[in-house]
Amino acid sequence: MDVADSTTQWALRIKMNDEGRKDPEAFLDLVPQARKGRLKVYLGGAAGVGKTYRMLEEAHQLRRGGHDVVVGFVETHGRAETAARIGDLELVAPRKLPYRGVTLEEMDVEAILARKPEFAIVDELPHTNASGSRHSKRYQDVEELIANGITVITAFNVQHLESLNEVVRRITGVEIRETIPDTFLAHADQVVTVDLPVEELRQRLREGKIYPPDRVEQALKNFFKPSNLASLRELALREVARDQSRQREELELLKREGGRRTAISDRLMVCLSSNPDGSENLLRKAARSAAQMNAEWYAVHIETPDESVQKISTSNFRALLDNINLAAALGGEVVWLKATDVIKALTEFAREKNITRIVVGRTHPTFWNRVLRRSLTSRLLAAAPEFNIEVVGLEPREPRS
Repeated sequence: MDVADSTTQWALRIKMNDEGRKDPEAFLDLVPQARKGRLKVYLGGAAGVGKTYRMLEEAHQLRRGGHDVVVGFVETHGRAETAARIGDLELVAPRKLPYRGVTLEEMDVEAILARKPEFAIVDELPHTNASGSRHSKRYQDVEELIANGITVITAFNVQHLESLNEVVRRITGVEIRETIPDTFLAHADQVVTVDLPVEELRQRLREGKIYPPDRVEQALKNFFKPSNLASLRELALREVARDQSRQREELELLKREGGRRTAISDRLMVCLSSNPDGSENLLRKAARSAAQMNAEWYAVHIETPDESVQKISTSNFRALLDNINLAAALGGEVVWLKATDVIKALTEFAREKNITRIVVGRTHPTFWNRVLRRSLTSRLLAAAPEFNIEVVGLEPREPRS
């Protein structure tokens, strides 16, 4: 792997829309002004709250208003009320792909692009596409539709948001395998929560409106426990509230500055180690902090001669690359520096970029380093007194099955 002596950077920039209104008419006002399509997201706390139904309701409303709407992909999960709500909406036939003796159906991106509607309804956003598809993930399909001038209305549950992956695992005991980058949600022009009271959602489950009968009891005892649903519901509501607050603040700043965007004043840096233990959790905490601060953030890895890519273990190197991709998906800018002195490289970069907060994991020094107070964390605290430094306890990285 070639690494530049200065920096090699992966970057995903977050740009927010200037509108904070929630009603469909306000969303429509945005569409004619855009060269690219727009993105509207229905965000739920769990399966069965009614996201797909709400999208189809909006599709009918748009068509009655004279707009060109197609259903790019909808999964009814056998729910009669959802299937009935499709009604006479135009469906783009799915693409059929053979896979291990069975035929899978995926959204036909090429057909939608050729049809070029004004609006496309796309369900099951976190879905991983079958081998042979145009993109590996459905959210990437949506990004292509938007780039080609098609406005997409889509939906997913809050547990699929990448930065909340670890939080959701702790709440529910379930690791969510299919995730969506935070940057995808940050680019949405409108985010609307779809919510149901916990007991009403559990009753829908008992009535067979969410899962088949043979899965109901297990779901009630596990993922759909009242405590889990209450926590997920709170996460979803908080996410939408934060999105609205961020857009409102952005609009107020634009008004005060006469239409000019104010430069971002806060910048956060997280120190990315080649040690995989706790790094995922560290990145997610940094991403959440940056979002709350409305700050740019950097994930900085320092490659020393003793920890060069030729010397670290294969498993640690793979974990490092996974964390680089994770940081980018969470909206950070990844910076890889080569240096002999980690602390000097980190502090010089922080000063150069006007970093206001540094996030670092708690290190586990050797016995002699503890005696000499020479752990990386303690050295950084001593060398950078002008920075706000947040020390996060690390947790062991669990092996992936």
